[in-house]
Amino acid sequence: MKNTDNNQEDIRLIKESLDGNKEALETLIKKHQVWVYNVALNLTAETNDAEDLMQEVFIKVVTNLSKFEQKSQFRTWVYRIIKNHFLNSKRDKQYYEVIPWETFGKGLDNTRDEPVPTAYGIEQKLLVKEAKMSCMKGMLLCLTPEQRLIYVMGELFEIPDSQASEILEISKDNFRKKLSRTRQQLYNFMNEKCGLINKKNPCRCARKTAGFIKAGYVNPKNLQFQKNVISSIEKVIEPKLHTFHHEVIGEYQALFQQHHYQKPVNELQLFESLLTMDALKKTFDL
Repeated sequence: MKNTDNNQEDIRLIKESLDGNKEALETLIKKHQVWVYNVALNLTAETNDAEDLMQEVFIKVVTNLSKFEQKSQFRTWVYRIIKNHFLNSKRDKQYYEVIPWETFGKGLDNTRDEPVPTAYGIEQKLLVKEAKMSCMKGMLLCLTPEQRLIYVMGELFEIPDSQASEILEISKDNFRKKLSRTRQQLYNFMNEKCGLINKKNPCRCARKTAGFIKAGYVNPKNLQFQKNVISSIEKVIEPKLHTFHHEVIGEYQALFQQHHYQKPVNELQLFESLLTMDALKKTFDL
């Protein structure tokens, strides 16, 4: 019932937006903005890139709003736009460069183990959390863009295979196979390197934090994953409809789903910047 009610509200807001109602368009954008941003953040692993991707997606959403068909959920349609834009746009962003697992692993091995620094006037536990999230988001960049999208949809936000296959335009069986292979690559690496999963592994977030700061992966003056936190991913996704994997996989999944669910830094600027676009003014008669 919740999904149905939400989609009916979206349909109403779309109709009113297309009739030139500025407030309805603003409400529609704000309703889905944080979700799109968090999807983008896990695809790009960097807040500035995530905000850029979010804005690019919303430009396509609002300029194509009249093409939305009520056969599917509005959010499914937006996911399809994310997919098409993320996979088919010009690959000139750094996050499109797939990091080889071996390279990422060597980087962790070569980062010296040092005590957590205390000279930045920040709680040590926050620095360690930032290092942990920076490392785990970095792992996602070892996946291909398609694998990243599949993982974000199927494992982080737990979209049912029926919906994910519709978004990706593949069969449900093919989606499950792709998700399984993606999980296996990521979780095999974690099992070999990450001390959060395998206690035998020497890699510990607290030991690597100082090294991450020196390498520029963590900026103590600008902790990008600790700002504007409103929840965690696990607390905002829809209730799980079914699972595809063995229980032990849930330990790995839980680590990623515990990541912060954040507001974009420039949340209030998105709608105002969209309103300045000539194409948008003509589309909505604003």
